[in-house]
Amino acid sequence: MSEEIEWWDYDDAEEMADAVAGDIGFIIEAAIDARGAAVIALSGGKTPIPIYERLAKAKIDWKRVTIVPTDERIVPLGDPLSNVTMIAKTFLPKGARVMPIVPAATADYKAAGRSADALMQDLHWPLDLCLLGVGADGHTASIFPGPDFDEALSGPNERRALGVMPEPLPKEAPVARVTLSRAAIVSARALIIAVTGDAKKKVIEQAIKQGPSSAYPIGRVLADAELPVDIHWAAA
Repeated sequence: MSEEIEWWDYDDAEEMADAVAGDIGFIIEAAIDARGAAVIALSGGKTPIPIYERLAKAKIDWKRVTIVPTDERIVPLGDPLSNVTMIAKTFLPKGARVMPIVPAATADYKAAGRSADALMQDLHWPLDLCLLGVGADGHTASIFPGPDFDEALSGPNERRALGVMPEPLPKEAPVARVTLSRAAIVSARALIIAVTGDAKKKVIEQAIKQGPSSAYPIGRVLADAELPVDIHWAAA
């Protein structure tokens, strides 16, 4: 478990969004200053939308920024379930490169994962930032219990992404996924988690205490991570 897990608590999601957007902007600027470009992974879902709206207003040279989703549902681009579509709506108009990792919907989720991994290999690694959310069930990115769980957590370090089939399929999005691997996530230069609600806070706290034997995916992802982790939390 990372020895540097720091919690940041806020009165509401708006205050959290301001703070997280500021931190991400700083990380992007530092990466551009250091090597002329930034590569970041951003999570899907509803929680980060206010963060992205604020971040997009920052005076950043967005043409030097590449954004990939931490995970993607295997659906056509433009589908309401598509994470990259949501991210692209905010950052493409700014000039950022937003990279779809599932160019086309396919029934073969393993093949979709291999394709995504090949795309990821062409990026500059490690990521400058990985922003994660956490589900009420403790999943993060699309690392869910199921037949591909161990591969997502313990596959080869050089594998950046893979196809996964959650079991059971989540009701709100009952489709297979492509996700960053644990190795790709914990190799990032910066790792930020942004969540709201008491239930998720309790899940994360329990997962951290359980460590490598955690029943929660987020606990397994964070176990033995060597990078500092900032967890931003708001009550609602």
